[in-house]
Amino acid sequence: MPTPDTKTITIGKIKYTNAWPIFHYFNPSKLLHSAEMVSKVPAELNRGMLNGSLDMSAMSSFAYASGAEEMLLLPDLSVSADGPVQSILLFSRKPLNEIINGTIALTNTSATSVNLLKILMKKAWEGQPTYFDCEPDLDLMLEQADAGLLIGDHAIKASWRSEGLYVTDLGEEWKRWTGYSMTFAVWAVRRAVAAENPAAVAEIASAFRVSKQRSLSDLTSVIAEACKEIGGSEDYWERYFTNLCYDFEEKQQQGLELYFKYAYELGLLDRLVKPLLWSDNTLTRVKE
Repeated sequence: MPTPDTKTITIGKIKYTNAWPIFHYFNPSKLLHSAEMVSKVPAELNRGMLNGSLDMSAMSSFAYASGAEEMLLLPDLSVSADGPVQSILLFSRKPLNEIINGTIALTNTSATSVNLLKILMKKAWEGQPTYFDCEPDLDLMLEQADAGLLIGDHAIKASWRSEGLYVTDLGEEWKRWTGYSMTFAVWAVRRAVAAENPAAVAEIASAFRVSKQRSLSDLTSVIAEACKEIGGSEDYWERYFTNLCYDFEEKQQQGLELYFKYAYELGLLDRLVKPLLWSDNTLTRVKE
């Protein structure tokens, strides 16, 4: 049995339900190596990974790109969608073509979805709206703007009472425009932590994969928790979880690289990002 690393690895957990299958059976107390988990919204996890207060975390894909030189991506783990994602939604009272040059209230909880909207607006729809940040409250957003972008559980709950509104699914629009899937969240480890604690990182990465596989093989427990915590029906959550993709294979990697390319072209990123995958203390460049 290997000697446990002395450092306690701090792991960030996304609060939103879309990541639950990867975390559902993940228990840091069962690991050989010392680890602790903190649960926050994506924006807070992103800051933690960028400032070094977190060692490993699920994080917004765009935030990873912002600090890619300090991080590696864990293979086989993501929150992706090959079409509709059902929880990255733009709500408006008018059709999309009537708001592309209007005002849009942006959620202040995730950079990936905000910048995906900006890419679609500029490149796919040739719009030039005015953006401003807002609390994730749909009524408040639509009082002040022509449209409001919500993500995660806020978007899901709003979609249940969206009668009379136009709802644009950004995952669906990305797929329609590019033909690629979209990766909204990735699992990353800080490079220094991976170099100094290879056995701990390997054990944690393996435990995440096991949790994912166990959850997806029988979603009953995850669905029950979602119904209890968020509401909605078992049928809704079964469709929601089975629609998402939790892998990070070549297909997902290509879609993410294209997203980074467009973000760079629009000046949202200051450099072209080529993600690197962690693999048993070796680096594997994502395929071109």
